[in-house]
This record gives sequence, C-alpha cells and structure tokens, in this order.
Amino acid sequence: MKDILYNEIPSLDLADFTLGSPEEKEAFVQKLGEAYNNIGFVAIKNHGLDKNLQDKLYAVIKKFFSLPDEVKAKYEKPEIGFQRGYTGKGKEHAKGRNTGDLKEFYHVGQELDTIPDSDETKKEYPDNIWPSELPEFKEIANEAYRTLEAAGKNMLKAIALYLELDENYFEDKVAYGNSILRQIHYFPIENPDAVPADAVRAAEHGDINLITLLMGASADGLQVLRKDGKWIPITALPDQLVVNVGDMLERLTNKKLKSTIHRVVNPPKEMMHTSRYSIPFFMHPRSEMDLTCLDSCVDAAHPKQFEDATAGEFLDERLRELGLKK
Repeated sequence: MKDILYNEIPSLDLADFTLGSPEEKEAFVQKLGEAYNNIGFVAIKNHGLDKNLQDKLYAVIKKFFSLPDEVKAKYEKPEIGFQRGYTGKGKEHAKGRNTGDLKEFYHVGQELDTIPDSDETKKEYPDNIWPSELPEFKEIANEAYRTLEAAGKNMLKAIALYLELDENYFEDKVAYGNSILRQIHYFPIENPDAVPADAVRAAEHGDINLITLLMGASADGLQVLRKDGKWIPITALPDQLVVNVGDMLERLTNKKLKSTIHRVVNPPKEMMHTSRYSIPFFMHPRSEMDLTCLDSCVDAAHPKQFEDATAGEFLDERLRELGLKK
C-alpha cells in the first residue's frame, strides 16, 4: 500500500458500495482501504441521514444546552461513567491530560426495549435518560441513532471486504452494540483569559470505538494529524458524514487501519464567545468482542503490537483514562 499525504480527506459515495455494480463496489472498498491505511478518515455521501433529521436534532440539542446548568445537572449520572445522559462542562479530558475540554455533552445509547429479552446486553446497558423539558428529543435522537447505526454497518461491511474477511464479519459483533450518539456543545467563553492556557475545545485524541460517524458540525475547528506531523482541517459538505477509524479497529488490524489523532481547536479569541455544536456517533461492538489482532494483519514485517483484550475491557480502561470513570 503506497504512502499518501492527503491535503484533504477523500470523499466517497456509499451508494457505490450499497447499490453499485460489482466493479463500483470493489473500487469503493479499495479507495476506503487506501484512505484508512493512510489518514484514517473519509467523507461519505448517500449515507441515509437526511438534512431534515439533522436539522431537527441540532434544534433540539441547542434547546437542551441553553437550559440552566442546574437543570441539565439533573440528567448527569457519574455512577454509570456518564455513559447516558448529560456530562457537565470540562469533565472529560483527553488521555494523558488533566485539563478538561471546553465542552459539555449528552449521551444516547441503545434503547433497551429494542433488544430481545434473550440477549445478554439488555442486562448490561443502562437505560437512556430523556430530559422532561424536551419531549420530542427521544424520537428524534433514536431515529438518528438507528440511521447512523445502519450506515455504520454498511461501512463495516466494506472494511471487512478490504481486510479479506467475510462481508458480514462484524454483523454479530455490532448487533445491539454499545454505540453512543453524543451531542456536543462547545460552550461560549466570555472571558478567554480566565480559562487555563492549555484548555481547548477538544484536545488531540483518538476515538475509542470501531468507527465514528460525524454529521456536519456548526462551525470549523476539527483538524487531523497527518503522518508527517502536519495538522490539516477536516471539512465535509453538508450532505456528507465524516467516518474515521477508532482505536478498537486499529487494535484489531494491528495498525493496518489508522486511528488518527484529531482535535477541535479554539476559534480566534474574538470568536470564543460563540457556541459550536457537533454530533458524532461512536460505533461500538458488543462488550464481548475479541479485539485480538487478526492473524492476517500480523507477520514478520508487522509484529503484533497489542495485548489481547475484549472491547468491554478496553472501553473500561479508556473511560478511566478520560476521567469519566473512577
């Protein structure tokens, strides 16, 4: 696989994979693999998430984040590692840092009533938490969750084919998986001089999960670290989702697919008083998924780089590193 230094992330059409000819499907798989080998990010269109649903979700989360902090705090659950409901300002920090990010967010997971009673995950996940002030939030967020989960499954099918696995390799591993829809508010800073000098909207980090699907943010700021050390801006058209490799997939593939470091930088000082909103969908497998490096990704030139672990063990370790779990 040749090394490529992208100046912008590649754009792909998911319909080439889901509806295209065998040749178009194969071309999509190879272009996706090339991008994920090199920069770990692509932008895709024809993913199924229409603008109307995105607009409704952004409208309702803006209403939630405009509520007084003491009202939002009612929906904060530190006892479950903030995995559902609200997480307050500055409570999450990047791995290896102590300064909290300049953000607050709200987590939505699998709706338990959609999981069969016979499935063990039903006992494992906490209930979703829905703010009584916004009765419409539940239906809108759940529709977005299901739509993004379906798009993610199609992306994982293409990834499986690129890795020369069965197309449905990931299907049983992500069925009722521990995925999270995260609504983020990078809140306004009225006095930039009052925050720690090293405080940023989101410090440089890799995502924990298999893949992340990100709908267009309300403002610029997302950057990805190229392999030559240069930060490049991530921009996507309004009809695109940005889809990147997470640490779990990098681990499974022994770094063949890259979980690339990215960040959200602060705007110019004169714009710090403005809000930024962003909604990523973190696609997680079931907790019992084995993340042991695939045999096909380990050879003399690429020795195994990770200890064996399940997805649940790895997630637990990372939540502690991020300050969300004690």
